Amino acid sequence: MTFGSVNYLAILVAAIAAWLAGAAWYMVLGKVWMAAQGITPEMKQANMQKRGAYLPFIYAFAAEIIMAWVLYGILVHLNMFTVRAGLISGALCWLGFVVTTTASNNAFSNRKAMLTVIDSVAWLGALLIIGAILGGFGA
Repeated sequence: MTFGSVNYLAILVAAIAAWLAGAAWYMVLGKVWMAAQGITPEMKQANMQKRGAYLPFIYAFAAEIIMAWVLYGILVHLNMFTVRAGLISGALCWLGFVVTTTASNNAFSNRKAMLTVIDSVAWLGALLIIGAILGGFGA
């Protein structure tokens, strides 16, 4: 994939849409998510003051930019820029890499299963949104 042929606008739009969907997801499930981690709102607030309140949001957006760029590369190699191909590719990447890694990491960290469910579904949504937008934009 040459850098000149990359649809950077599609990647940026896909990453922004996925980031906003993730923000909505965690706003709705914030209390359940914190409980699944075993932390209180006070503990979260203290942690955010210590390391910076906006840093996790920047990391999440950077992750979604990278995911969109990589999924774009996959669609280029498949030579299949359709919404359907984007959705299928996003779902397969999620199943093969995201949910498996999240589940393994949380199991070894002795985290509650609900944390894996909440985080995995959030990343599934992100990859489906990214895939659909990239597929819809085309190469």
